[in-house]
Amino acid sequence: MKTEMFDLSGKRAVVTGANTGIGQGIAVALARSGADIVAVGRSSMSETEDLVRASGRSFKAIPADLLTLEPVERVVSEASAEGRVDILVNNAGIIRRADALDFTEADWDDVMNVNLKSVFFLTQAFTRRMLADKGGGKVINIASLLSFQGGIRIPSYTASKSGLAGLTRLLACEWAAKGINVNAIAPGYFATNNTQALRDDPDRSTQILARIPAGRWGDPSDLGGAAVFLASAASDYVHGIVLPVDGGWLAR
Repeated sequence: MKTEMFDLSGKRAVVTGANTGIGQGIAVALARSGADIVAVGRSSMSETEDLVRASGRSFKAIPADLLTLEPVERVVSEASAEGRVDILVNNAGIIRRADALDFTEADWDDVMNVNLKSVFFLTQAFTRRMLADKGGGKVINIASLLSFQGGIRIPSYTASKSGLAGLTRLLACEWAAKGINVNAIAPGYFATNNTQALRDDPDRSTQILARIPAGRWGDPSDLGGAAVFLASAASDYVHGIVLPVDGGWLAR
């Protein structure tokens, strides 16, 4: 049941990478709290649309590949065409795995472009509109445990997510007094496409599960509460945090 503090009725949220996994889980959670959803993604978002509409909220899909900045202005224009965007969730991200000694420039650039560069410029473009009418706004970046730790075999992912944590704090410092809340969620090990390779490796999966106090991989729905909190009036005095949702991983 919604309470006034967490009620997102009348708000419009843009969620990137909303076709599946974490993005889908967040989009559905925001919709169930009353927000209308604009989903941005590279592939079909029909499943997410069905779940959002089942919650009684409107849904708009914008196909876009954030590997480059080319679609940024179009995404902002299309997302804003039917009303003000109040919430931006920067979830779209990619990962490439290889030993640091073998890592290629292409894999470095692709991950940094999607996970950090496009996030900054998309946020910049949406925030310009939020500031223009002085209506405030909420920006939620999806960071990672690798914003805190090094990991192995994912150098560009670790660099991008560490950079995203820093960027979250910088933008919070610049925009907090202007009515824009910028925060991040750091998911732990979740059952998504990005972790398929880890879950398919019996030894690695066993090692990971042994480290998680909750004793299980996260489900995308587990992120819903944190997302609603950071998108709602409940977090109006929260700026620049990176909130782990990790089953206790960082506590161990």
